Amino acid sequence: MSYLLFQVSLVVYFIAMSVYVVFFVSQNNRLRPIARRVFLAAAVLHTLNIAARYFEAGHTPITSQHETVSFFAWAIAWGYLSFRWRYTVKNFGTFASILTVILMCIAALASREMLPLVPALQSWWLPFHASVSIVADGFLALACIGGIMYLLQEREIKQKRFGIFYSRLPSLEALDKLNHHCLTVGFPLLTLGIISGSVWAKQAWGAYWHWDPKETWSLITWFLYAALVHLRFTVGWRGRPAAIMTIIAFAAVLFTLWGVNYLLGGIHTYAT
Repeated sequence: MSYLLFQVSLVVYFIAMSVYVVFFVSQNNRLRPIARRVFLAAAVLHTLNIAARYFEAGHTPITSQHETVSFFAWAIAWGYLSFRWRYTVKNFGTFASILTVILMCIAALASREMLPLVPALQSWWLPFHASVSIVADGFLALACIGGIMYLLQEREIKQKRFGIFYSRLPSLEALDKLNHHCLTVGFPLLTLGIISGSVWAKQAWGAYWHWDPKETWSLITWFLYAALVHLRFTVGWRGRPAAIMTIIAFAAVLFTLWGVNYLLGGIHTYAT
């Protein structure tokens, strides 16, 4: 049942993305509310999929590659929707839906086998630490999207060659505010995720920190975002440098999520 819901939500996400892309190209305003409603329907179906897998597996479904990537896509979808209900950022949904569909396709290709939890994961810290960390990554992914949109728009303005992006993307100020909002939510959650992981590590392995590759890269990622937040909120760093730094920091997020597992190993590789 859970995988059927996953497949249906993937199809509905794809339909929403397609409508968003058609709207992006045509700028037919009648399509935008349709795309938003379809995307919301996909997110609701995705939530039901995660709930169904929880009952089938008997534990929080964030322990395998399929589950983690699927939950990451879910976090981006609801992060975008929560943002959309408060602010209007022109064509942000197009980019958010594309990234969501890409992640859902990656999840669909991964093994969906439900394996018993290893002893280290048999803790109530699992749902808290893992979900908070991935929701943080979802908002940081949205900040990265905002940074990419900023660079595309800035390039068009600087070159004075107003192509497809100029009339379809928000103002640079709106995109900078988007980046600000997503960091305001994502960075505290990232911090909470690292702290909860350290407390869990103390219970599971007897020490708060082991300098495991994933722990090390989590710390590197945190320092990158801490520097970005410091520069934005205390020095007033904005614009192109902030957008570039947001993209670089999110690359560290992706490496922490996947690159470490495949290239460096460590005690966290049970989540692959």
